[in-house]
Amino acid sequence: MSASQQPARPGIVFTIGRAVLRPLLRIRFRPIVSGAEHIPRSGPVLLASNHLSAVDTIIIPSFSPRKVQFLAKASLFDSRIGGWFMRSIGAIPVLRETGSAAQAALEAGREVLASGQVFAVFPEGSRSRDGRLYRGRGGAAFMALETGAQVVPVGLIGTNREILDPVSGRPPRTEVRFGRPVPLDDLAELPGGRARRAATERIMAAIQELTGQELADGYADGGRGA
Repeated sequence: MSASQQPARPGIVFTIGRAVLRPLLRIRFRPIVSGAEHIPRSGPVLLASNHLSAVDTIIIPSFSPRKVQFLAKASLFDSRIGGWFMRSIGAIPVLRETGSAAQAALEAGREVLASGQVFAVFPEGSRSRDGRLYRGRGGAAFMALETGAQVVPVGLIGTNREILDPVSGRPPRTEVRFGRPVPLDDLAELPGGRARRAATERIMAAIQELTGQELADGYADGGRGA
């Protein structure tokens, strides 16, 4: 997305798609959704979630009380129909293979939040392969501090269906837990780097409190923090 472009907003396709998906997801995942009242009814909101499965990008928008925008691979926008559909649901294309992908993602998210919408991110960067909660990267904190968006932590449990319950041998029942907004206002006077690190620590602590996941001492993709 170029700097001059405004991000698309979710339209009627998003509304219809969510109405269709919700019953199917309830059958497949039997989700327990809690804390939706913690999401402000208006204004910019950053949903910061743990990341266990590819289905997380479907689960969160389907059960959030507000329309949610998210990043998607640019290749999904290549065809006329595919591009129309992805933009209609508010997805934002990102060229993941380029060196500037991380910065493009931050700019896209900041644009969404600056327009007063809801944007979902996974601070871990990549999904957890072993179910542990990995260290968060600084992008979510950057967007929140830059825009003043409310950060609502999201705890997903059981979306990684390949990990079975050791007692029953069945996939655990999925839970979507929206937590109370993470307070960040007191960080405004700190230097940028310190503020982002402190905000990231608070966000990840709030997610861990919701999920109870074991903490991993490292990043999900093995890289260095950003």
